[in-house]
Amino acid sequence: MNNIGFVGVGYMGYGIAKNILNKGNNLFVIANKNRKPIEKIVGEGALEVKIFEEFQEKKLNVLVKCVTNTPIAKEIALKLNKILDEKTLIIDITTHNKTGSIETEKIYQSNKIKYIECPVMGGPVQAEEGVLGGIVGATNDNFKLAEPILKLFCKNYFHFGPVGMGAKSKLLNNFLSLGNAALINHMAKAAKEFNLDLQKLFDVAKLGSGNSAALNRIFDSLLKGDFTGFKFTATNSVKDLTYIQDLLKDFPEAEKIAEDNKNYFQKAVDDGYGENFISELINKK
Repeated sequence: MNNIGFVGVGYMGYGIAKNILNKGNNLFVIANKNRKPIEKIVGEGALEVKIFEEFQEKKLNVLVKCVTNTPIAKEIALKLNKILDEKTLIIDITTHNKTGSIETEKIYQSNKIKYIECPVMGGPVQAEEGVLGGIVGATNDNFKLAEPILKLFCKNYFHFGPVGMGAKSKLLNNFLSLGNAALINHMAKAAKEFNLDLQKLFDVAKLGSGNSAALNRIFDSLLKGDFTGFKFTATNSVKDLTYIQDLLKDFPEAEKIAEDNKNYFQKAVDDGYGENFISELINKK
């Protein structure tokens, strides 16, 4: 039985935390801006700490961090670095910018705290089912240490090399998935205006090269009148595509595609739809 701390029990973090808890580990969580998932996981058996300093007395083997962006991850690292020591392994699920995980690791290394990055592919549903795809950047030794924990919430995980390689791989995957999602939104919105049969359109799309997890995630719910199938917000899409643009700055054609997609989501944010899920933008006027 491991003693595992968790920072960032939100849309994605809840499902990961649930799998860690349900597979026989002690789980200690700290509140963020959204109390609902914290109260839910505590009701299932996790213990809540009120301040970061309380983690020190829990003798943590592992601390999982699943936060929104690089600045938040680094801010938390500066706090944890004063509390934890070399006995704790940090598993950072944050989607970082191209150098964010490298910078975050350096903070932990100053106190000899072990660190891996493991951004994931999949959404909240896959997180609860424990079938995420892990994208790992780590030393070989730290990767081996992390594997038993990764197996708790990942169906597959892939070691891309040292810290930093995971972030680049994740951003390129998000370039593909967010681009697909934006195209599917445009397709669905146009189809509604043309009074096309959405079920038939979906059935045809699945037969061609446009078939994808994003297509199924959006349309499976859309056809039931539910526009929340792709549970990733417009605000987070802008953040990731900003990181992706920076990553692709030496590839101008690819960067332009990232910019166009970012502008689509940025307009939604500017129009007051920043916290709406991607698929909810289909209904936006």
